[in-house]
Amino acid sequence: MSNQFDYIYHGLSPEVGKVRIATSGIAWKGEDSDAIVGLPAADIKWAQWVRVARNYQLRIGTKDRKRENFDGFSREDHEKIAQLFKQFFSVTLETKEVSLKGWNWGVTDFQGQDLAFLVSNKTAFELPLTNVANSNIAGRTEVSLEFATPTNKKPSKGAPDEMVEIRFYVPGTHTRSTKGSEAGSQHSEDEGEEISAAQAFHDTVKDKAEIGQVAGDVILSFEEVLVLTPRGRYDVDMFPEFLRLRGKTYDYKIMYNSISKLFLLPKDDQHVLFILGLSNPIRQGQTRYQYLVMQFSREEEITAELNMSEEEIEKYDRLKKSYEAPTFEVVSGVFRALSGKKIIGAGSFQSRDGHPGIKANLKAVQGDLFMLEKYIFFVSKQPTLIDLSDIYQVVFSRLGAGLGATAARTFDLKIVTKSGPEYTFTSVNKEEYEVTEKYLKEKKVKVKNEMMEGELIMAAVDDEDEEMQSVASSGEEAPKPRLGGDEDDSEEDEDFQASSSDEGSPSETSSEEEGGMTASDASGDRELTKSVKGKAKVPKKKAPAKKAKAGSDHEDEGEKPKKAAPKPKPKTKKKDADGDAMDVDEARPRPKPKPKAKPKAKEGEEEGPAKKKLKKSED
Repeated sequence: MSNQFDYIYHGLSPEVGKVRIATSGIAWKGEDSDAIVGLPAADIKWAQWVRVARNYQLRIGTKDRKRENFDGFSREDHEKIAQLFKQFFSVTLETKEVSLKGWNWGVTDFQGQDLAFLVSNKTAFELPLTNVANSNIAGRTEVSLEFATPTNKKPSKGAPDEMVEIRFYVPGTHTRSTKGSEAGSQHSEDEGEEISAAQAFHDTVKDKAEIGQVAGDVILSFEEVLVLTPRGRYDVDMFPEFLRLRGKTYDYKIMYNSISKLFLLPKDDQHVLFILGLSNPIRQGQTRYQYLVMQFSREEEITAELNMSEEEIEKYDRLKKSYEAPTFEVVSGVFRALSGKKIIGAGSFQSRDGHPGIKANLKAVQGDLFMLEKYIFFVSKQPTLIDLSDIYQVVFSRLGAGLGATAARTFDLKIVTKSGPEYTFTSVNKEEYEVTEKYLKEKKVKVKNEMMEGELIMAAVDDEDEEMQSVASSGEEAPKPRLGGDEDDSEEDEDFQASSSDEGSPSETSSEEEGGMTASDASGDRELTKSVKGKAKVPKKKAPAKKAKAGSDHEDEGEKPKKAAPKPKPKTKKKDADGDAMDVDEARPRPKPKPKAKPKAKEGEEEGPAKKKLKKSED
């Protein structure tokens, strides 16, 4: 009777080999790699026969609570193997039934390093916890398990499909007993703490999966690293083939071969950003994170020694046994060596302030826009990486050109990619326009400028404002106040010709512009009150207008004590002119068809101030 079986697989390996059973134990040898797996007879404790995808599987349990699987046996091999195990190892080969109902609801059972899903007390499928990379609570009652891809082979086009994620719906609650129950009876009330069943399942998966995942030695560990995306403080444990992020809520296992890019970018004068680009994004709930953004202080230093031998360190490029340098240099150096990826720096671009990035907004998210040698990288809560070779054109525009001074200080930068998506970065400082345009032209990126239309609109508005200011200051064509009666103008202007000799008064020349502004702001009833004096702006001198303002303020003190204008120096000519004007005003009949608002108040204001003015002149 032959004790050798051909075309047998070991574990999940795709390599075919041979199994031999002897009194000394069991051994498997691969055909391609010549790998050998041996189990001494003294270590074999139990054996099971299970129907699997690759025919039948022989499971062997060892004394150290581990399990070895061999697939590919035929149905006819069952009796022969059962006889050999009974004869050589005194172990009974048990037949384990499998559920073939195809139901998607059942019970989970943690069996050693496997998670078994049972339907009607029969195994429907099993998941090796050693291959679980991450466990996340996708919802209140959903737990998502993500699986690590093999590290010993590169993906090929003809490779079969492989499951990378599975979700379990775990409703209800679970009563968890506290670990410190032996501390005394005072903690007895906390022993019945209720948590969701999903949380309990998630915690158990993390504990069980940790057995196989962290079996190796930690090369180096960084504690309390500030991670901006996903936000929190994590402990970073570096292993030979993967790294682990351990936070208070989430725990991630990231394979080095899933790291696609490394960036080391200065955020400001005090902080540095170290960014990991991942080909397989990690997830928190429904949110996926394709980039890990770590922030380090420039002044923070660390002293570290790697838990590796000199022979192992020599296998990696530019890896040192010990480090004593700033933290960001140590972290970036270790990541570069273990992942085998080059670090992308800031490049030669500099903003107007000398920084490698410029402030911008993408939709409602504010961040830093870095102009790198081969990429444009927007670093924010959700970083966005744009390859320069994928850019079709860049459009400079300012959507809010005519809305005010705030819009005039910024511009918009729209990037149209060849692959389809468009990115519009807003609120970019206008001073960054020249350096950004120069950078894009140096990279031979097609640039389109749509800012000219907005520039012309703003220029026209600015010209109008300047023209109005120049007219008001020169007095050549002062804007006329809004007055109601045009018939009064001619007579009043003739009367005021005599007061033009007062234009040299020092108290009046210093405030000519103020008079113009107050006259242009006047409206309604107050204009009629000042109609006698406010109309003296036609002969291009504004001193009469100031006198009118001062006089009107004086006149209003009796009824409306508001602003107290400086009293003009008494002048004989002015008094005469004012007196003549007042006489003409009182003697001339007022036109009744066009009364202004509150004509009675107007008469009181006209008569009262006139008398006060006359008394003042007598003094």
